[in-house]
Amino acid sequence: MSVIKSTADIRQAFLAFFENHGHTPVASSSLVPGDDPTLLFTNAGMVQFKDVFLGNEQRAYQRATSSQRCVRAGGKHNDLENVGFTARHHTFFEMLGNFSFGDYFKPEAIRFAWQFLTEVLELPKERLWVTVHISDDEAADIWINEIGVNAERLSRLDEDNFWQMGDTGPCGPCSEIFFDHGEDVPGGPPGSEGEDLDRYIEIWNLVFMQYERSADGTLTDLPKPSIDTGMGLERIAAVMQGVHSNYEIDIFANLIRAVAAITATDNLSDQSLRVIADHIRSCAFLIVDGVQPSNEGRGYVLRRIIRRALRHGHKLGVTTPFFYQLVQSLVTEMGGAYPELVEKQAMVEQALQDEEHQFALTLDRGLALLEEALVDLDGAVIPGTLIFRLYDTYGFPVDLTNDIARERNYSLDLDGYEQAMTEQRERARAASRFDLDYTASLDIDGETQFTGYQSLTDNASVTGLYRDGVAVEKLAAGEAGVVVLDKTPCYGEAGGQIGDQGLLVGTTARFSIEDCKKQNDNHLHIGRLSDGELTVGDLVTVEVDVDARRATALNHSATHLLQASLQKILGDQVVQKGSLVDSQRLRFDFSFGQAVTAEQIADVEALVNQQIRLNSPVQTEEMTMAAAQEKGAMALFGEKYGDSVRVLTMGDGFSVELCGGIHAERTGDIGLLKIISESGVAAGTRRIEALTGATALAYYHAMEDDIAEVAAALKTQRSDVVNKTVQLTEENRLLQRELKALKVKLGNNSGGDILANAKMIGDISVLATVVEGVDSKALRDMADQIKSRLERGVVLLGAVSEGLDGGGKVALIAGVTKNLTGQIKAGDLMKFVATQVGGKGGGRPDMAQGGGTDIAALPAAVDSVNAWVAKQLA
Repeated sequence: MSVIKSTADIRQAFLAFFENHGHTPVASSSLVPGDDPTLLFTNAGMVQFKDVFLGNEQRAYQRATSSQRCVRAGGKHNDLENVGFTARHHTFFEMLGNFSFGDYFKPEAIRFAWQFLTEVLELPKERLWVTVHISDDEAADIWINEIGVNAERLSRLDEDNFWQMGDTGPCGPCSEIFFDHGEDVPGGPPGSEGEDLDRYIEIWNLVFMQYERSADGTLTDLPKPSIDTGMGLERIAAVMQGVHSNYEIDIFANLIRAVAAITATDNLSDQSLRVIADHIRSCAFLIVDGVQPSNEGRGYVLRRIIRRALRHGHKLGVTTPFFYQLVQSLVTEMGGAYPELVEKQAMVEQALQDEEHQFALTLDRGLALLEEALVDLDGAVIPGTLIFRLYDTYGFPVDLTNDIARERNYSLDLDGYEQAMTEQRERARAASRFDLDYTASLDIDGETQFTGYQSLTDNASVTGLYRDGVAVEKLAAGEAGVVVLDKTPCYGEAGGQIGDQGLLVGTTARFSIEDCKKQNDNHLHIGRLSDGELTVGDLVTVEVDVDARRATALNHSATHLLQASLQKILGDQVVQKGSLVDSQRLRFDFSFGQAVTAEQIADVEALVNQQIRLNSPVQTEEMTMAAAQEKGAMALFGEKYGDSVRVLTMGDGFSVELCGGIHAERTGDIGLLKIISESGVAAGTRRIEALTGATALAYYHAMEDDIAEVAAALKTQRSDVVNKTVQLTEENRLLQRELKALKVKLGNNSGGDILANAKMIGDISVLATVVEGVDSKALRDMADQIKSRLERGVVLLGAVSEGLDGGGKVALIAGVTKNLTGQIKAGDLMKFVATQVGGKGGGRPDMAQGGGTDIAALPAAVDSVNAWVAKQLA
């Protein structure tokens, strides 16, 4: 039996095997697909090669191998509900794959897979079962006649064995390899009644991309068929480690023990341990790849996974933050294969800890509500209104409620839930977001005094409470709503600056302020009451999130400097069209009829940073609108102003604007500004995005790291990266030109001198010859060119090429014009010749390829072709 057992060893053995067979190892791409809006997450190894398969991207290699991080927990590919309750469902998994982009095809793909499984991993051949598509006689022939698989262990299936990228585009049959866990496990082979049981488990899928599907469903042969294979690392690890469930393999066993230790759980078979062990992998790697918990998109899926793990921790009796502590155990298991996990460990831990703290405030109350409802429930169906309330008020995704229902043998009224959700969407509050147009929906008297210019905390009185757009006297714990105060230090969103976040604390109440908006003269504090009870008239203390406020203020001041600099560099045609300022970055839209050049951007950036270094005070003055206009103040886009306005001045009159927003005390507080993008957003409107302070510095550090990596790859100093790149680009251009010339020369020779060696057998031209100085790719191109010149003909070309081990090998290519394939098949000719040189071969009726190791036998083998053709014709 193979000594390769551990998950890490299997991963390494797979990559090494294919690298030894001419494949380029390619690092796993991000879980966030680049330039593919159709995918929520990377869910297969081929995702990063999609444009290569479609012909939209060229790479320096035609063979690749990878171990790809994948997530299936949202959208079409959603395994979340089953995770932890079955042996093989995961939110995160690794997909081992080998890929050919128009290089090799079915014979090699099948041979590689079989060789790796039976020779490298030493799996018993009699334990493997193979499937092919019902139409794929070629693949079946290769499996049975070339590989030697027993025909009784091969199934022909229909839809399950045909893959397509979409409704149109590349597609083709596939061949799957299953492992037989033995007669003591229930189930039957693929295609039988018991195929869905656990005896036969798919471990590898070989996709043969050989067709192009048009809009009317027509299949056309691709000019360069390709290969895409995928083998789940966890599944093959279970086979190699002699276990039936993926959760029993080494990585999961170690993580489950770590979860058990942290949660003080003795029963290692508890399904909650499996859920948590799975979820720490997807959550950690999603955060590594830039996803953060939020209420929309990928961030919402991440939040769902985290909260599901936390709910199972709560089920195990854990009442304090624990999930983030598992990151260290995950680093121990997977940090060697993925160093980015090690580099970002602290960031992952902090993000998980923050999310745990937020969810802990409401989890207990939500569970108590559900338990109380189940006691009084008449029947075995949980009402949709209750499911919705848990989701809306306590942040429970439906799958959490479903987990609890499954444990108690309840079902869910999903129709009622969807109806409640529809009503919710009509109120524009989907996914617990606070997107109500409060200006239009709330009728509020009085005014809120803003004290945030002077202080970040203040005492206030509650003058109004609103829930679902309706005025109420009080809010209860867990309820979302709007709080109106007589005064507040929280800035209400205006002038492009987002509203403040913070905390509102009463005698028993604790209200998390997630946003603050202005409606007429009032500030609306939007959020959720996590503890206690809040009543109109209560006295409270309001605290602004200091870090977020400061970072937002710096970005806002930088936006003023950016606008002034743009006007000085680009001219007076620059007029602000919009802006967005938060704690992370700034975005500025302005009128300008053409793209801003790189030189202009550099000048604008330099001018802004010059003003920052001058460290001038940021001065504010209250004056009449007339006085402000006389001073030359610019009005901010979309802002309304009264008779008395606030004028903000930076530098010695460098920037003078009307602004009611929050700003830095001195320009030097901004530290640094870096423009990271410039683009067009509408006709005549451009957009600039920029970073400031510590965020900008981190951006520069990342760029420095990238330059260092490039320099290392180019084997040069960082200071010489540009020169080295230019030099290599020019060398590559010259080599490409030389290669093109050689191919032209080769084509001319193939059509002239070599074709003169053809023999006539009846009315058929037969060319069988040995060609010197060409590789297998050139040999195939040469055969194509020769066939195109023959009306009716057979071609067999042989060449000696250098093998991977340094020794010589025979390369063979056979071609038959299509009007002869009914009498002579290229695949049959290839088998006849290849066996004489100690090798194998095969292919389509009109084109086949093969090879061997007996170089000395090549001349005689080639000479035998004419007689073979004559015999076939007879």
